[in-house]
Parts: sequence; structure tokens; C-alpha cells
Amino acid sequence: MKTKTQTKILHEGEYMAEIEVELSYNDDEWSPYLSLEDAEKLDTVRLALRDNDLKTAAKFACIYHLTPVRV
Repeated sequence: MKTKTQTKILHEGEYMAEIEVELSYNDDEWSPYLSLEDAEKLDTVRLALRDNDLKTAAKFACIYHLTPVRV
């Protein structure tokens, strides 16, 4: 089984988060797999951003504030 680190991006409201997760590859047709811990980390960050809890989200991800551009 091979593993690869990948950056996942979440967008929630006016925030965006970059989260490092590890994908596991094997010969199965359902490959790649995300570990339970990484799936929970994605859910934690998503819910924290939804609740504007930046302190919790920042424990697991790099957080960005998105500003709309009006032309």
C-alpha cells in the first residue's frame, strides 16, 4: 500500500482552510482511502469554520479570510 500527502481545501462562509491529509492507495477499486482521523479532522475544521471558531480550526488547518472583490 502506498500513501501520499495531499492538501484538501474547504470553503465555509467567508473562510477557506487548507488541511494536510494522507491518502492510502492500494489495488482496490475504491482506492484512495482517507483515514478515519483525517476524515474527522476535515469535519472538525468544517464545523469550526461554520461556527466562526477560528481558534479550533487553526489547530488543524491554515485559515484564510475571503474578501469579495467588487468591480
